[in-house]
Amino acid sequence: MPVNHRIVQPAGWPRPKGYANGILASGTTLHIAGQIGWDASGRFPGGMAQQVGQALRNIVTVLETGGGRIEDLVRLTWFVTSVEAYRTEVREIGAAYRAVLGRHFPVMSVVQVVALVEPQAMVEIEATAVLPGP
Repeated sequence: MPVNHRIVQPAGWPRPKGYANGILASGTTLHIAGQIGWDASGRFPGGMAQQVGQALRNIVTVLETGGGRIEDLVRLTWFVTSVEAYRTEVREIGAAYRAVLGRHFPVMSVVQVVALVEPQAMVEIEATAVLPGP
């Protein structure tokens, strides 16, 4: 993790798997709008895991365009249309996540929503990154 970030793990708490309980960061904040699982041409791949992978690639594109790196991500908020589909594809989702973000696990939340604006979207992920200051 970059020097401008520090994981916050309360003593005695079990270490979370796949996310951090807290991160202290200082620098320039980049807020990334919710990204859905479509490509630059507006095409959606098949299932939730494929859409997660594409949404994460979209986040990385915005992040890099803003001058950031994957390690600068401090928060991801996932909105899924089906927690059941998420649970069913959790291994594939984990593999898609690691293929894009590696073993970088920021603070995360996953929330089920009734629907997303794009009817084919199964997931939307918002991100926050803190880039090293000027």
